[in-house]
Amino acid sequence: MQWVKVLGGVVGAAALLGLGIIVGHFAIPKGADSPAPSASASQDLDLKILETVMEQLDANRIRENLRELSKEPHLATSPRDEALVQLLLQRWQDPESGLDSARTTEYEVLLSFPSGEQPNRVDVVNSTGAVLFSCRQSEENVTGEQGGPNVVPPYAAYAPPGTPQGPLVYANQGSEQDFKELQKEAVKLQDSIVLTRYGGVGRGAKAVNAAKYGVAGVLVYTDPKDINDGKSLPNETFPHSWCLPPSGVERGSYFEYFGDPLTPYLPATPSSFRLNSDNASGFPPIPIQPIGFEDARVLLCNLGGKLAPADWQGGLGCDYNLGPGFRLNGIFPEDSQVNVSVHNRLELRNSSNVLGIIRGAVEPDRYVLYGNHRDSWVHGAVDPSTGTAVLLELSRVLGTLLKKGTWRPRRSIVFASWGAEEFGLIGSTEFTEEFFSKLQERAVAYINVDISVFANATLRVQGTPPVQSVVFSAAKQISAPGSSGLSIYGNWIRYYNRSSSVYGLVPSVGTLGAGSDYAPFIHFLGISSMDIAYTYDRSKTSARIYPTYHTAFDTFDYVDKFLDPGFSSHQAVARTAGSVLLRLSDSLFLPLNVSDYSETLRSFLQAAENLRDLLEQHNISFGPLVTAVEKFEGAATSFNQRIATLREGTPDPLQVRMINDQLMLLERTFLNSQAFPEERYYNHVLWAPRTGSVATFPGLSNAYSQAENTGHEPAAWAEVQRQLSIVVAALEGAAATLRPVADL
Repeated sequence: MQWVKVLGGVVGAAALLGLGIIVGHFAIPKGADSPAPSASASQDLDLKILETVMEQLDANRIRENLRELSKEPHLATSPRDEALVQLLLQRWQDPESGLDSARTTEYEVLLSFPSGEQPNRVDVVNSTGAVLFSCRQSEENVTGEQGGPNVVPPYAAYAPPGTPQGPLVYANQGSEQDFKELQKEAVKLQDSIVLTRYGGVGRGAKAVNAAKYGVAGVLVYTDPKDINDGKSLPNETFPHSWCLPPSGVERGSYFEYFGDPLTPYLPATPSSFRLNSDNASGFPPIPIQPIGFEDARVLLCNLGGKLAPADWQGGLGCDYNLGPGFRLNGIFPEDSQVNVSVHNRLELRNSSNVLGIIRGAVEPDRYVLYGNHRDSWVHGAVDPSTGTAVLLELSRVLGTLLKKGTWRPRRSIVFASWGAEEFGLIGSTEFTEEFFSKLQERAVAYINVDISVFANATLRVQGTPPVQSVVFSAAKQISAPGSSGLSIYGNWIRYYNRSSSVYGLVPSVGTLGAGSDYAPFIHFLGISSMDIAYTYDRSKTSARIYPTYHTAFDTFDYVDKFLDPGFSSHQAVARTAGSVLLRLSDSLFLPLNVSDYSETLRSFLQAAENLRDLLEQHNISFGPLVTAVEKFEGAATSFNQRIATLREGTPDPLQVRMINDQLMLLERTFLNSQAFPEERYYNHVLWAPRTGSVATFPGLSNAYSQAENTGHEPAAWAEVQRQLSIVVAALEGAAATLRPVADL
């Protein structure tokens, strides 16, 4: 909020804060359906309400939600996707269990689809052009759900059209290092078709890396070693187990960035400037097409050339060779080539977000957001409908209490169903662009529940350090599914844990990348964020994700039979996310612990110590970074002491408001829009992508690695110094934000 920057003293702060509370309180329309019961400025979390919500979250209702949501394919902007928009509106406008209001926001965005008239093809052809073998154009219809007219054929969204042809080369995961290895082995890449497997690097990066070496086209498949623990026979896979069938193909977006490709940093509304699609960046430079591992086996097991390295081998039951071309005495003539025909097209489509709002009783101008995307590649039972099923049940329970007049949160709650996430987090990114200023000034936190259940072993949480404490508090109060007698917290710590210098052994909370709709909230807006799910036991499977991910086999029966029979894990996620939501929306003091950032910063500093000698050789002082971390640690400790003192008494509402604004705004202090000019939307100096090998502040790590590779190039070491200065400035700004607001 702008007034924080111009405070002249305590009186000015109190007056402005008081005005904010008064304006906020009276912003609730007098005709609201259910006025808050005895709302007061001291309203705090009601443990009885929390217990009621936990009791009323119903596993069977979540199951029926999922059945309805996943009964038909609902690709973004399809008729079924639009039907689900109406379903959400109907639920959130229900007179007995609805919210205060529900509405849609629509954006015109650029999406990519395969041609209905010219299907994408992958063929092996001989020297005369005759087709010797063709990969499947659709997945096997094993349950009657894979062959419907609304099942989109496997394709790589945003891959350009083209019909490249060339000798086949195996390029492992398509990383930069993999192509360097092929170059080292003197494998000819120019004008070849490379076969890669999912994993290692992002989808689009495989094509970007390949194009640098003159490759004409790329194929991608899912290796059973990476997803099925080596199982590949039809009787070992779905519908007989949770494993991916041989014909299964992972669809996905190959766009490098997130958000609408034509309106970066602008909402895709009618008035916005749009790039010409020919000038838009981030699309794969060469055609790319995914295939199933049954077809990859035919190609790879007949490939000639040198034997691939041991760590490039997979689970197809044969030796993987590098190529180029096919082996002598194989099923194809040696001079046979692979032809890849891609006929994707770009289309402007209208995509909708759905927002459901519960107005806060005391601070309606403070928003706690809870979201998940709605669109899927096919039926999308796991991704994203497990999350939407939980979202609908949680909003039903809270809406029922709201309509009965027994509860209204202290702060406003915004439920969101994002559109077109699968194409690159489009709905959530457009939302953050359209409401950039409002969200930066008013959003307390963002809770993301995308895939709510990957499997049924344990909780898995990713988030920024301040949310750790509220998640732990929630997880300790909820029983884990099953007969262990443990809390969700106690069960979680058995599977994923770390040793904390402050707390001892605690569950591990992962960091946030860009895999779901939390990305624009944390990286672009600096809003404290988290992602909550139940997942599998890593000691029992090496699967990089649930096996039917983004395929036509991700169906209701798959979830019901293999992932979560009884839906107790769905209920556990609903309870955990619901408890976190209520604690953030209802607690007098926001339950965010700023001191938990100190542990992260200290670990980054310790890693950076490895760079110290070389930095100082280039006249880059390490001391300011040490001092900045120490300043933050001291400010965080003092800040927590002030909160503890206020809790012991009867705090003035204005004092509470000031403290909460400091908690809310801390994450924003780590933003610097100039820190990573080569990265779109990445402004957060602690959580931007790290390509350097040192696990420290990403900008510093990346610049240091680049400088090391360029030797004594002055410009490279100047960038190291710039990145170190950016971090120091951010840490000093964060420390200043935590000091008493009158201390300028």
